[in-house]
Amino acid sequence: MAGKAYELVDGDPSRGMLLIADHARNWLPPEYGTLGLDPAEFERHIAYDIGIEPVLREIARRLGVPGVVCGFSRLLIDPNRGEDDPTLIRQLYDRAIITGNYPLGAEERERRIRDWYRPYHEAIARMLRQVEERSGMAPFLVSLHSFTPQMQGVVRPWHVSLLWDSDHRAVAPLFDILRRDPALSVGDNEPYDGALAGDTLSVHATANGFAHVLIEIRQDLIAGPAGQTEWAERLAGALAEINGRGEMHERRYFGSRCGGARRPEWTLA
Repeated sequence: MAGKAYELVDGDPSRGMLLIADHARNWLPPEYGTLGLDPAEFERHIAYDIGIEPVLREIARRLGVPGVVCGFSRLLIDPNRGEDDPTLIRQLYDRAIITGNYPLGAEERERRIRDWYRPYHEAIARMLRQVEERSGMAPFLVSLHSFTPQMQGVVRPWHVSLLWDSDHRAVAPLFDILRRDPALSVGDNEPYDGALAGDTLSVHATANGFAHVLIEIRQDLIAGPAGQTEWAERLAGALAEINGRGEMHERRYFGSRCGGARRPEWTLA
């Protein structure tokens, strides 16, 4: 729903799983206009993860699990970055110069963190507590993303990729399931590394000892309804199988390849 930092997707918290989508939408608050960009730029991957919200909603429907969908474009502020990350508010992204983000004063930066970034993360933290309370066990957190088939002239061959840091509990069985299909090219920490200090999974999963995985689907495969349904069906079956494993619902601390993983105090509220 436009105008909110996030939207909750209905589901049964007692099932022990939460779905999230950090880059689901390309919406901006009206006062920001287009941040100086041609409106066509908001149909590109720089503004959002094309196709991922319908995939999340269909997985949630099939499994009966809740979700949290980010309500604003990553060009306003990127919720999958730590507050001290230099790419939190981008000024340049894949050849697009975001003039509305430059220069950016400290007051405006704090406003975007306060009004948009933190409410989304607080919603995730609340839902994780609800899942834990209702299920009586540690939640399994699944982050859904999509990636552009080509970036800066480099073709990306993977159909799907799993991003992860040090906790292998969900990643290992999901690799096994996806690779049963010989037609699928499954990436391992491609086209990005899953170890990113301060990102969503670091804050909400790694620091809390929750099993988790970040799934990246190539955008051309989920640009339309048929592909979205196909991938939701494939992933729903795999995630249901993994969610039934006891180790998915134990608090275990694996640390991070980035160093420590710490949950910011504001997410405890």
